Amino acid sequence: MIAIRRTSSRYALLVGVLALCASGCGLSTELEREFDPDPERPPATTRPPAPPPAPPPASVTPDASPSVPLQPQQDCPPSGVRFGTGPVSAAMGLRAMTLTVTNCSAEPYELKGYPSVTVLDEAGAPLEAVRTAEGTDEVSMAPEDPGPEPLTLAPGETAGAGLYWRTAVEKGVFLRVAPEEGDDVTTVRAEDYLDIGPENVLGTTAWTRTP
Repeated sequence: MIAIRRTSSRYALLVGVLALCASGCGLSTELEREFDPDPERPPATTRPPAPPPAPPPASVTPDASPSVPLQPQQDCPPSGVRFGTGPVSAAMGLRAMTLTVTNCSAEPYELKGYPSVTVLDEAGAPLEAVRTAEGTDEVSMAPEDPGPEPLTLAPGETAGAGLYWRTAVEKGVFLRVAPEEGDDVTTVRAEDYLDIGPENVLGTTAWTRTP
């Protein structure tokens, strides 16, 4: 039997490992040359990403109707009363809205009869052929008008009137109102639009005291 010396086997294994490492180093060098054939060239600097484009300046939305003088937001108007509107209720083509008037003065304010109301579009022009009527007889399915009675509003008290119409296409945005026909008018922006134009009837109930 031929004896194999362990020293020679270890020597042969060491030589093989060194050869493999040398070949691996050479392979990595070749790969680097393929990606960068000019190793003397300084590495390219990475250009920072371009900043995002600046957003366009915000558009300034003008007043929906600068030609319409609106009721002051805070102070009590010279008339001594402030108007307001409620949301629109809808059922089977019938529309309803509450118009309110509040005595914001320091003196009692007398009311009698019906409010004066004109429906205006976004430009502040009256909606074509929309007519206001005292009472609700001309508005199909509208509730009965309780009828006028004299009211005296103490400072801070409020009265209300119902506005009724049948749905149409054109929309009213503003209401030109007065406590009664012939009184000084003011313009308020309705809480909801009135889909009442172009030809229609706006029925109004008489002023009644609100709780």
